[in-house]
Amino acid sequence: MLVSVLLFFVGLALVVIGADILVDGASGVARRVGLSEFVIGLTIVGMGTSAPEMVVSLLGALEGKGDVAVGNVVGSNIFNTLLILGLTAVLLPIGITSGNRKRDIPMNLLVTVLFIFLGLEATLFGFGTDGLSRVDGLILIGLFIVYMVYSFLGGKDQATEEASAQKPVWLNLVMIIGGLAALTFGGNLFVNNATFIASELGVSEKFIAITILAGGTSLPELATCVAAAAKKKGQLALGNILGSNIFNILLILGLSSAIKPLSFEKINLVDMGMLLLSALVLLPCLLPKKGKLGVADGIIFLLVWIGYMAYLIVNL
Repeated sequence: MLVSVLLFFVGLALVVIGADILVDGASGVARRVGLSEFVIGLTIVGMGTSAPEMVVSLLGALEGKGDVAVGNVVGSNIFNTLLILGLTAVLLPIGITSGNRKRDIPMNLLVTVLFIFLGLEATLFGFGTDGLSRVDGLILIGLFIVYMVYSFLGGKDQATEEASAQKPVWLNLVMIIGGLAALTFGGNLFVNNATFIASELGVSEKFIAITILAGGTSLPELATCVAAAAKKKGQLALGNILGSNIFNILLILGLSSAIKPLSFEKINLVDMGMLLLSALVLLPCLLPKKGKLGVADGIIFLLVWIGYMAYLIVNL
């Protein structure tokens, strides 16, 4: 147990260091190639910080543990929006762009609703089964490809710094790769040892998936967003969260269910309701007068997350 606790903290340290390096490298690439920081956060950073979720969910699917695969993604998306984005907004108010309103926030909601409809067919509509089939997986993967292409095509921005003041492209790329490697390795150390510790304490598999695994695999997003807030890069943080959420559902669960159909047997309506709520809390950002996610928004997000965690603990 002592070794697991030590490795737990080593993983945490790697995640924090990796996040700082990743944010600097990703921002440098955004300036160099003329992509907005949001799109870099949505794609490179968002997908990179979701690597732990990919590993956990794919392994869960291959081992026939649908509860782990689905619970990890459901918990991660709730954790991403309510805790991470909430905390980031408290630290640094995040400006909302027209692109966020027209494309990214609606897409996050659309993907969440589609996932719930596909996964809860029997409960909601009285036919089929509750879970994701291989066909559902292919639909999710196809939608992911379309969205990524659209995001890149619409994500051009003007560089804001003189080339002489920027790091070389190769150095930015090395920083991105190194940061992602530290995040992934550190995240795996954190998750594996946190899971072992929880199992030793007799906690249920579903609770581990939605809380410890979800929180652990979202640790890269947390560290990256806090680092981005410290560097006043709110759009990169927002892109990271929305990108991770979309990536988690469309690609991770898409691939997982394409490999092996996933059952929703132990995922209840409260869990899915919280997932939907975590997408709906961003709807006020679609209003033209809502120019940013501020401290008050962040506090509300955090209070909702605390309430959900209390519900899970009470219903262990």
